[in-house]
Amino acid sequence: MSAVSDPDLHRDLRQAVADLCRRFPDSYWRDLDRREAYPEEFVKTLTEAGYLAALIPEAFGGAGLGVQEASIILEEVNRSGGNAAACHAQMYIMGTLLRHGSEAQQREYLPRIASGELRLQAFGVTEPTSGTDTTRLQTMAVRRDDRYVVNGQKVWISRAEHSDLMLLLARTTPLDEVRRKTDGLSVFLVDLRAAVGNGLTIRRVRTMMNHATTELFFDDLEVPAENRIGEEGRGFRYLLDGLNAERILIAAECVGDGRWFIERAVRYANERIVFDRPIGKNQGVQFPLARAYVNVESADLMRIKAATLFDAGQPCGAEANMAKLLAADAAWEAANVAVQTHGGYGFAEEYDVERKFRECRLYQVAPISTNLILSYIGEHVLGLPRSF
Repeated sequence: MSAVSDPDLHRDLRQAVADLCRRFPDSYWRDLDRREAYPEEFVKTLTEAGYLAALIPEAFGGAGLGVQEASIILEEVNRSGGNAAACHAQMYIMGTLLRHGSEAQQREYLPRIASGELRLQAFGVTEPTSGTDTTRLQTMAVRRDDRYVVNGQKVWISRAEHSDLMLLLARTTPLDEVRRKTDGLSVFLVDLRAAVGNGLTIRRVRTMMNHATTELFFDDLEVPAENRIGEEGRGFRYLLDGLNAERILIAAECVGDGRWFIERAVRYANERIVFDRPIGKNQGVQFPLARAYVNVESADLMRIKAATLFDAGQPCGAEANMAKLLAADAAWEAANVAVQTHGGYGFAEEYDVERKFRECRLYQVAPISTNLILSYIGEHVLGLPRSF
């Protein structure tokens, strides 16, 4: 479905998600941030309403919607003042299982993920030594009879403590034994409930925002061979297959953040009286807000274009990456404008601007940095020499 084909669905979906989010006001998220706690009640409510199963086909108990609709859901969460990062991965991680898992794996897991019985919210890819150079990750999964034995380490793995299942990318063939460096990587579905304490240790990583981030240590963790997704050694291709959806959905969250910042700043600029006039009457306040608004709306158009292409089954790598870059930049600009408009109150916890400011900053770096997106565009769109 697309914004053009069913505007009524999109309008109703926005309204329904916004209504749900009103049950979780600023004070809810502020308290969680203060305690570095996970929004368990919110995620449970969103799951029970069926929103996290938006991309799961109806045959498996999901809504069978497109990325366009899924992006609207996440946008509205962030626009309401919440933080969809607490659960957004459940939407796009399951795509690997849906597109590359066996029929038995799909029947076993997808209906239970759709119902909320199981959470699949963690993806173990990044490592301390390799960063975004995924082909050089060192976590190894060695086949022994009917299982794989995993040893290694992951970092910046979000939501591992709040997920039942995790997708894990590991080497099954050493790098020096493969013809292409993208070969020899495999994807596994790890049952975290059984793994923790039996070869897997999870440690929290404290960050500048409440993001449930962890590092993982694998010490002879045994994973049944039947939990490997797809063919051995083709995991890198499976990983790439899901990146466009991830980019589009996170772009939508950034659009939601940008709209939140602008709406809050405009309201404050109209209400705040200094020198006997609302500060919004001053062009020094007004023009930056107008510019931020223009940029957020422009980024949203690229998000819509990318989602429309994705849902039509058309190539959209460039559009998905551009949408993420533009939306992240626009949201960050809006964040800075909101702080400047609020002045000292922009740093006060009770106004929530500083919380959203910290959350928004992440998307200049993750899940892919703006520089890597520019490298992609330079090489794959403009035809310039590879820069690394």
